[in-house]
Amino acid sequence: MATAGSASSIIWLARSGYAARGVVYLIVGWLAVLAALGGGGRTTDSEGALITILQQPFGEIMLALVALGLIGYALWRLVQGLMDTDHHGTDAKGLAIRGGLLVSAVTHVLLAFFALSLIFGWGSGGGSGDGATRDWTAWLLQQPFGRWLVALVGAAVIGAGLAHMIKGYRAKFERYLEMDADLLDKASPVCRFGLIARGVVFLIIGGFLLVAAWRFSSGEVVGLQGALQTLQQQPYGWILLAIVALGLFAFGVYSLIEARYRRIDAPV
Repeated sequence: MATAGSASSIIWLARSGYAARGVVYLIVGWLAVLAALGGGGRTTDSEGALITILQQPFGEIMLALVALGLIGYALWRLVQGLMDTDHHGTDAKGLAIRGGLLVSAVTHVLLAFFALSLIFGWGSGGGSGDGATRDWTAWLLQQPFGRWLVALVGAAVIGAGLAHMIKGYRAKFERYLEMDADLLDKASPVCRFGLIARGVVFLIIGGFLLVAAWRFSSGEVVGLQGALQTLQQQPYGWILLAIVALGLFAFGVYSLIEARYRRIDAPV
């Protein structure tokens, strides 16, 4: 049983976590927009966004706040997955969603650790970006049934991408936002655009993982940065990149909206 104080703490952790995630995606999206338009930006990923924060005035303080927010987000995802605060249930679909929440908890703990490693100089922070994605894919391929494990991960990432796109298309997120109808009507298109764009990125990443499993090679596996570069390298790639980059920026806005307006059902 959670006390009122612990419930309030969970709510605070969740809201700070959504805000931290929002800041990261605002930076990733904006830098990619500038890269697409030739404005001096670059395609980067979540780790690159954290490095960008560190390079600003008072960067260590800002990065520390983001790291704390990411830890809060990871804890909230853990509570969501284990306690089923959003009532997904225990059928196959519900367990898959809750499993995804637990995976999200792990990835955001690792991202928070990377941020702290930048502040305190803890080596490389365990690797980052596309290189780290290739490293763990190569390791997984060497395990028993490694090809099938990588294919399973790729399928799961594609599934997450499709889920994001469906969530955006059907506006399923609206049920969790506590705001008046007029404000929701204005915010919803931005949130939908952001979710669909993030889904597109997941589809690209998952597709490369399936290729890695098929070829038994981790060389072409990409993360967020590589997915954006893949778009940029296509015919009319700057247009594709600009659209998805604006979508990732919109996803950052959506995260900030969640930080303020999402219903947080802390377990009691």
